[in-house]
Amino acid sequence: MSDVEEEYDLDYASSFSSLNIITSGFLSAAEEEQEDEEDIRHEDEAQQEYTDYQEENQEEEEERPRPKPLAPQLAPPKIPEGDRVDFDDIHRKRMEKDLFELQTLIEVHFEQRKKEEEELIGLKERIERRRYERAEQQRVRAEKERDRQTRIAEERQRKEDEEAKKRADDEAKKKKVLSNMGANFGGFLAKAEQRRGKRLTGREIKRKTLSERRAPLSIDNLKEDGLRQRAQEMWEWIYQLESEKFDFMDQMKRQKYEIVVLLNRISHAQKFKKVHGKGKVGGRWK
Repeated sequence: MSDVEEEYDLDYASSFSSLNIITSGFLSAAEEEQEDEEDIRHEDEAQQEYTDYQEENQEEEEERPRPKPLAPQLAPPKIPEGDRVDFDDIHRKRMEKDLFELQTLIEVHFEQRKKEEEELIGLKERIERRRYERAEQQRVRAEKERDRQTRIAEERQRKEDEEAKKRADDEAKKKKVLSNMGANFGGFLAKAEQRRGKRLTGREIKRKTLSERRAPLSIDNLKEDGLRQRAQEMWEWIYQLESEKFDFMDQMKRQKYEIVVLLNRISHAQKFKKVHGKGKVGGRWK
């Protein structure tokens, strides 16, 4: 190898190393990993192809006999000293090409990154807009529900006021009628009761019995001891009523049983009763 070629190789190696340094400063970690993986894959493929090629050549050489060399091997041609090649221009053009490719990769990377940032900003804006719309919908729904509850409460209060007013008007009319009837009202009721007689309906009997048995509690002015005593008295009264109820139910069951037994006896006696012919005995038909 000549001195010119060695100088070209050194210049190319130094320029390529500086280009690699610049490239490593601009490219991201993801692009470097992708390039390394592609280089490894290409190297593996080239190694496999080279291995296959060597195996094929070895098989062909083993199959066919090697021919004898007819002529001596020639040396590689040398570059004439008179026609000097401009390696600086070749190196400069290669550097410009590598720099252009690097700039293209950088521009593509930044464009992609800018596009991703714009998409991310748009996504955040859509999320915020959707959150605001949801909050607005919830606020409107809450206001509608509050208005509905208010209307229901007002309608209920209005109906209660109308009913109370109606009851008050009815009571006033009754009092007015009673006051107009005067002192003869009691005698009128007594005469009406005498005309109807002393027979009462079941509902009137029940109401009269309850009014007689039911006593007012009068617990407004009682203290704790008085309330306890009144509660004890009510419990004893309820216990007595339950006992009487149980006795009455038991008595009713026994009476029903006796009635059933008597009915069975009557039916049994009627089966064996002798049937007589019809005849007039003592002025009666028998």
